Amino acid sequence: MPDSPMNNLSDEEQGLWQRVNDLWSLSLERNAEKIRSTLHPRYVGWDMNSPVPHNREAAVQSVVGDSPMLTDYELTPLSIKVYDHTVGVAHYAYRASIAPKNSSPVQITGKWSEVYLNQNAEWVMISVSGKPDLPSGGLIAVE
Repeated sequence: MPDSPMNNLSDEEQGLWQRVNDLWSLSLERNAEKIRSTLHPRYVGWDMNSPVPHNREAAVQSVVGDSPMLTDYELTPLSIKVYDHTVGVAHYAYRASIAPKNSSPVQITGKWSEVYLNQNAEWVMISVSGKPDLPSGGLIAVE
């Protein structure tokens, strides 16, 4: 894969990409406390299908409780950058299987941009922005 964004990543950028993967793995576990600990207290994110951004607690609730269960995923890095050993930005595409309550699993795809702050040698998410792709037949409501 000569044009893969992963080919020229520094060790620091590879660590950031690993953190992105680790957070998706935590979503499979649905452990609210572990997920909360990976998000900065002043985190703000935006699923661009929503009218306004959300806070840390809304982000946690989006993967626990009554939210659809993530059952499988695949991430494709598009751009991974670290600035001054302090700020990391990850742009990537995803494919995921989610299982809404009392429904059959649904395949979704989309794109995310995530921003991280390096605190005490650990990447803490401070922001995310993106949305699922539109299915060829229209919108899917997954609430």
